[in-house]
Amino acid sequence: MDRGKNKENRGPEADLQHDQAAGHKSQTGALTGMVRAVPIILGYLPVGLAFGVLATTNGLSPFGALGMSIFVFAGSAQLISVGMIGAGANVAAITTTVFLVNLRHLLMSAYLAPYLKRLKIWQLALFSYELTDETFAVHSAFFRRSGVPPSAELFALNHSSHLAWIIGTILGVWIGGRINFDIEAIGIDYALPAMFIALLVMQIDNVRRVFIALLAAAIGLFLYLAGMSQFYIIAATVIAATAGVIMEYREEKNSSSPADGGENPGGEERRREELEKNIHDGEKNGGQKSGRVKGEGQKTTAESPGGEEKESNR
Repeated sequence: MDRGKNKENRGPEADLQHDQAAGHKSQTGALTGMVRAVPIILGYLPVGLAFGVLATTNGLSPFGALGMSIFVFAGSAQLISVGMIGAGANVAAITTTVFLVNLRHLLMSAYLAPYLKRLKIWQLALFSYELTDETFAVHSAFFRRSGVPPSAELFALNHSSHLAWIIGTILGVWIGGRINFDIEAIGIDYALPAMFIALLVMQIDNVRRVFIALLAAAIGLFLYLAGMSQFYIIAATVIAATAGVIMEYREEKNSSSPADGGENPGGEERRREELEKNIHDGEKNGGQKSGRVKGEGQKTTAESPGGEEKESNR
C-alpha cells in the first residue's frame, strides 16, 4: 500500500530521473552490441561489396540489388540468386533454391528460442528477420557463456550487421557501374570464409571444441578429395556436430557421477540424503550432550542440599 502511494507521490523529477537511468542503460547496451558486431561488420562490408558488383554485372538493377540486401538479407542466398539470374534461371527455380538454402534458419531459430522467451512477438519477428549465420554464431556463444543480454544489445548487434551489409552493397553497386574488375583476382570473395574462421577462433575455448573443429576440417577435406564436392560441407558439419554432442553429454554425465568415477545416476540424491542425515545426527548429538550437561547439573544441585543436611545431622 505504501509502495503504491510512494509511486503515485514520486513526482515528475523522480520520473525524469528514472527515465534518464533507463535511457542510459539502453544506450550502454546498444553500444555494447555494436562493439560485439565489429567482427561481423568487417566481414560484411567486403562481401556486400562483392555482391553489389556481381549483381550489377549479372544484369540486376541497382535498386534490385539494394532491395535484396534490405529484404532478403542472406549472403549465400543472394549470391546464389545473382548467379542464377545471370545464368537465365526462372523465378520458380530461384525461389525454390533460396528456400532450401535458408532452411537452416529453422534449426538456428529453434536453438535460440528458449533464450528469447521474454521478447514480445514483434521483437521476435524483427530478431529472426535479421538473424544470419554470423549473428547466430555470436549470439549463441554469448548466450551459453553469459546469458541473454538486454534487448537493446541484441538488436544493436543485428542492426549494425544489417547496416554494414547494406552499405557494402551500395558501394558494390556504385563501383560495379564504374569499374570493371575481377573480384576473385583481388581476393574479395575470400572475405566470407575469413570471417567464419575469425568467428570459429572466438568460440574455441576448450580442448573439446578444438578437437571438433579439427575433426570437421579433416572430414570435409577427406570427402572433398573423395569426390563429394556437393555434400562435403553438410556431411562434415553433421558428423562433427554429432560427435560434439556425444562428447558434451559424456562430460556432463561424468561430472555428475561420484568421485570414484563410477556411473551412478542417483549419486547426487544419495549425497544430499547423507548430508541431511549428518545434519540431523549432529543436531541429535548436540541435544543429547546438552541434556547430559543439564542432568549432571541437576544431579549436583540435588546432591548438594542432601550433603548439607547430612552435615547438619552430624
